[in-house]
Amino acid sequence: MLVAGLLFVAFVSGLGALGSFFWHESGRSGGAGPAGPSGGRGGPFPGVVVVIGLAALAGTGVTYRRLAGPVGDLLEAAGRVGAGDYDHRLQPRGPREVQSLMRTFNDMSGRLEAADTARRQFLADVTHELRTPLAVLQSGIEAQLDGIHPRDDVHLASLLDETHVLTRVVEDLHTLALAGAGRLTLHPETLDGATVVADAIGAYAASATARGVVLTVAAPGAAGAAAGTLDADPVRLQQILGNLLGNALRHTPAGGRISVAAARPEPGWVSFTVADTGSGFAPEELSGLFDRFTKSEASGGSGLGLAIARDLVLAHGGTIEADNRPGGGARVSFRLPAP
Repeated sequence: MLVAGLLFVAFVSGLGALGSFFWHESGRSGGAGPAGPSGGRGGPFPGVVVVIGLAALAGTGVTYRRLAGPVGDLLEAAGRVGAGDYDHRLQPRGPREVQSLMRTFNDMSGRLEAADTARRQFLADVTHELRTPLAVLQSGIEAQLDGIHPRDDVHLASLLDETHVLTRVVEDLHTLALAGAGRLTLHPETLDGATVVADAIGAYAASATARGVVLTVAAPGAAGAAAGTLDADPVRLQQILGNLLGNALRHTPAGGRISVAAARPEPGWVSFTVADTGSGFAPEELSGLFDRFTKSEASGGSGLGLAIARDLVLAHGGTIEADNRPGGGARVSFRLPAP
């Protein structure tokens, strides 16, 4: 910009010099107008050109000073962010457009800082979740090798259970990774909402009976008409309901109830609701309920179930929400598009 300004000043100066030359030459050749001391035409033209040139030079200098500082700050900040210093922020100054660019840069830095913090926390949480089953496996195998525990089916079954825990965590992480990268592939089919609910309840009926929890199908009631049909991936839809039912079973004591309902609250949508009579969600948990590895101290899960349910619902183009029932207990509802 400075070079362009200097070139403009040089152009104006050269144009002024040529104009002055022809001005004087026209005076020597007998043109009209007063003559100067050297016989050429006098008048204010050369002085005006000099003033214009000086004004252009001054304007270029002022513009350069207004831009050089903010642009220098941006270059320095970009270097620091590129080196991993994501908490660096700029104080907007300079022309309006440059200030807007600085504010955009600050927003970008904030998002990078948040993403880096989430990445670090995610790695720490993954390490924590994998450490426990790995430690149990290691200690169990060492105990058998050292002769502390016999190598019988009971102890082998215990080790096998820990491998199931590891497998579930790895599969959950894989699903989250695919959803986060936008590579989650769905295979939609035309499904009946009532049949979907019946299949989900059938899959968890034995677990509910073993815990002394009543698992029922709730009528649509005030939620709307019967669900009817919808287009969804049957495997992923059962995974969503399975995660919600598993979470409800972990927080519902013996003698409690869990109900699952499917309804069509309005044209173009089918809703599913899983409600229980358990302890409900703590108020401070509601804001980050669908974040990864969010779980209460009493939870026996990995803290990934609700996060996976959210990502799968979003992949279907739906919405999901959670709250506490007025009569006590938790309630999670999600809606999916339907023809």
